[in-house]
Amino acid sequence: VLAVSGFLRVATGFDIGLSTKCVVIPKEMDMCHKIGYSEMRLPNLMGHTSMADVILKSTSWQHLAHTDCHPHVRTFLCSLFAPICLDTFIHPCRSMCVAVRGSCAPVLTCHGHPWPDSLDCDRFPADEDMCLASLSKEYKYLHKVPPKPACQACPAVEEFFTHKRVLEVFCDNNFAVKVKLSKKRTVFGDQEYNIECQVEFITQGSLLPYETQSMIQRWLLINKKCTQKMTPTHRPVVYLLVGNIEEGIILVNQVYRWQRRDSQLTLATQKWRHHKCL
Repeated sequence: VLAVSGFLRVATGFDIGLSTKCVVIPKEMDMCHKIGYSEMRLPNLMGHTSMADVILKSTSWQHLAHTDCHPHVRTFLCSLFAPICLDTFIHPCRSMCVAVRGSCAPVLTCHGHPWPDSLDCDRFPADEDMCLASLSKEYKYLHKVPPKPACQACPAVEEFFTHKRVLEVFCDNNFAVKVKLSKKRTVFGDQEYNIECQVEFITQGSLLPYETQSMIQRWLLINKKCTQKMTPTHRPVVYLLVGNIEEGIILVNQVYRWQRRDSQLTLATQKWRHHKCL
């Protein structure tokens, strides 16, 4: 949990002159939980005057926040939709907006949406003012930067294959993750998904199994169209996603439907432990 005080620049504050009140961040705004504070100002910095309006308008941003497209995406969005209760409004710095936009705008584009005018970075204060700034460069050096999932064309789902062919595909890639997908209904009627991951193997790189699980979950959230195609009903479906991590980018190259009656994938994953690639 990052304390918001760690992001503040020292300078004069900025107040939009509204009569505001402090309220508890509602449970429906889970992207703004565990961010270092539990109460927000209302009206917020997006001009929403009622909690119902805040919840409704912020819902469309929850999915972007869950992709973790930038380390500060939650801080940025929550500073606008659920600003911290201080004596003055604290805007995100322009530099934070630019950084978040640089990483997250491609995700919005992948979902068919442009970066909105309401989040135009020019509207935010420069870094010499009091605002929420990005963490220092030293922080980046102390924390490993994980590979980023790419927005890509959806790989075809293979349903007919032999274990020998699967082993050849394994040899050409460096991770295979077993994924259980199912749709879940939300109170707003949006399409959300249950995603359970289990790493079958990693042959290259320094990622640990739980890190690869996290990366695949992000890939499925970013490539939402692919996830939609893979979950035609609310019944759980199991897949094996095979791909590569190249130059810090995660690419899924092959998708296999893992059906109970088919033992070929099970046989391939068992033989992989002793398999020697040509």
